[in-house]
Parts: sequence; C-alpha cells; structure tokens
Amino acid sequence: MGDHKDDHKDQPLRVGAAVRRRRRALQLTLAVVAGRSGLSVPFLSQIENDRARPSRTSLEKVADALRTTAVELLAAADPACSVDVVRAEPEPVAEPRMRSLVRGHHQMHASEFTGDHDAGREFQYRNDQLMYVADGAVEIEAEGRAYRLGRGDTLYLTGGVRHRWRATVSDTRVVVVAVAEHVEAVQNRSR
Repeated sequence: MGDHKDDHKDQPLRVGAAVRRRRRALQLTLAVVAGRSGLSVPFLSQIENDRARPSRTSLEKVADALRTTAVELLAAADPACSVDVVRAEPEPVAEPRMRSLVRGHHQMHASEFTGDHDAGREFQYRNDQLMYVADGAVEIEAEGRAYRLGRGDTLYLTGGVRHRWRATVSDTRVVVVAVAEHVEAVQNRSR
C-alpha cells in the first residue's frame, strides 16, 4: 500500500471541457478558433476531448482566440479525478454561520447555513439552486410568494429568481446547492 500511484501528485486539469464551453458560448466553430489561434483543427479537437495536453503557449493562443486568458480557462477546468470529504463540525455553535461543503473551484457550490439568517438580505443567483432543510424550519420569500419549509423539505429556484429567507426555529440547518456562479449555465433562458 506504500506506493499510491492513484493519488495523481499533480492532479492534471481537464481543460478541454472549459475550452469547449467557452467556444460554444461564443458560438464559434473549431475552424474559426483554428484560424485565430494558428493551431490545427485536429489538435484543437484533441484538446477539447482531453486527448492532448496543450503547452502553456498553445493554451494562451487558444485563450486569445476565445477572448479570454489561460488563467481563466484553467480556473474553469475540471480536476481530472478528485474525491474530497468535508467532515461535520464537532460541536454546534450558538451563533449563525455558513460553511462551504465544496472546497476549491468547481462547477457545483454547496453551503450549509446554521442558526438564524439575515432575512433583510435579498439574494439573486445567476444559476439554479436547491435549498434543503436538514433541521428546523425556514420561511422563504420568492417571486412575491412566501413558502414555509420544515425538516426534509426542499425548494428549487431557477437562476435569476430574487429571494430572501429566514430561519423560524433556532437550531435550523439549511443546505444550499447551486451551479457555481462562474459557470454559464443559463445561456438561453427566456424570461
């Protein structure tokens, strides 16, 4: 067991999906990106399918062609394969708090809110989100309607919905799972 070959010391980033998402968001063909970057269509296709790992120079050429930066593409890249456990906190704390359940820069974000929550603050997320009441009860105001949720209830909000919420019981725990803000997940939603 001493030799952990599977640990991937330098977790290679899968930049291909980030390149493809950016290219499609700009509605560009591989041929157009090839023309702008000076790289070949087959090579770009291999990058997008993670069959080729571009050098920093190639990645910068691709980024320029996509009107972004290599840093942004790497930030939006998927870790090749990662498993991460976020442990429960040992003791419940009296004051309200929020903790992130997903570490790092991923396509999904999740937070746990414990205790009361500032009802005066209004939220509006670009992407969809799910609220799950793990304990206690909350009152949520969204699109002009009030919703009361108890333990085990969930509420789904599509991107762009303005909402505010508050805990109505002291030991309330709410888990909020959302598509991360840096991901363009709501391109063509008609309002």
